[in-house]
Amino acid sequence: MEITLENLRRFMLLKQGLLGGYRFEGKAGALEYIRQAGCIQFDPIDVCGRNAELTLQSRVKGVTKKDLYDLLYTDRALVDYPDKEMSVLPVEDWPFFARWRDTALRNADRFEELGPLIDKVMAYIAGNGPVSSDALPVQGQIRWNSAIHWSGDWHNKTGAARAVLEQLYSDGRLIIHHKEGTRKFYDLASRHIPEEILSAPDPNAELPDHVKWGVIRRIGAVGALWDKRSDSLMGIWGMDTDRRRRAFRELTESGGITPLFVPETADTFYILTEDLPLIDKAAAPQRPRCEFLAPLDPLMWDRKLIETVFGFRYRWEVYTPASKRQFGYYTLPIVYGDGFAGRIEAAADVKGGIMHVKNVWFEDGVRRTKKLEAAIRSAAGRLAKFNGCREIKYPEG
Repeated sequence: MEITLENLRRFMLLKQGLLGGYRFEGKAGALEYIRQAGCIQFDPIDVCGRNAELTLQSRVKGVTKKDLYDLLYTDRALVDYPDKEMSVLPVEDWPFFARWRDTALRNADRFEELGPLIDKVMAYIAGNGPVSSDALPVQGQIRWNSAIHWSGDWHNKTGAARAVLEQLYSDGRLIIHHKEGTRKFYDLASRHIPEEILSAPDPNAELPDHVKWGVIRRIGAVGALWDKRSDSLMGIWGMDTDRRRRAFRELTESGGITPLFVPETADTFYILTEDLPLIDKAAAPQRPRCEFLAPLDPLMWDRKLIETVFGFRYRWEVYTPASKRQFGYYTLPIVYGDGFAGRIEAAADVKGGIMHVKNVWFEDGVRRTKKLEAAIRSAAGRLAKFNGCREIKYPEG
């Protein structure tokens, strides 16, 4: 099939629930969206909401931060675990991550000091309930590094309490029970994940099947992907160039995904075949919406693809030295209509009840109409309310 670049943009935004009326609403809508995306990334930085919170705020009508944490720590419909980096994912997907847990379990055997602590800590949590590393009665430092979280100097030492909790979390014996700020409290996974999910075998026993599952998952998250090296495909176990190409080819042959050729860019993009009805909807006019995206929003995972499709170049400058930043410390892309209008930097003073809009940068060629500026102010109002702020302050001029 051929598709125009304009219709591809509209399709992707419709898939994301960012164009036209809201597709997702309230706590149930938040869960529905996360199931569609497979996962949303968690990042602890909180300037005007954390990344996972902002991902939901931009597309789920009426969602609150409490809704997310109720789904995680009360309803247990979601679970924290590495997927696309550190993520929030549906608990029913737990069996698909057996490879992560098995690798972490084998990794524990590398560290002699870790072994004697594991039974002690499991017994302590069984008897005392959820615990954080600073409250766990384990002292000292040991040599340890997680095989699935990061790589580094295997000879470095880390706090023994933190190491054993992270190890047991990585290999699936513990889960995050709740968080207080950025402090994590761990509890036995068996207390919170149903046995039929906890002990289920990996549905993808063969690695090629797992890679295909991962590709389907990521296409569903972004809306459309190309068969190229892509940050969207990070986190898929065993992914390399050959396996990626094989997965795209076999999924196309089986009808699971459909290729779309875009003459304007001479690129082929792949969508889930089940999403083909959205192509027809994308060809019709849609009511424009203005939303601010999280820096690690699923739509923004492949920034080269976003630049090709939308002509929008985005860089998250949170780790860029201030003197080298082109824009701000924590800027959010602004979606308006069927494209990107610019970016905004906002900071919430929750105690003072004020959200400060530090700056808005418009993309070249974007007309600053009263309608656009009103839409941005309306979106800023929703973001302020989401953060519990009663007032918005804009810079002079």
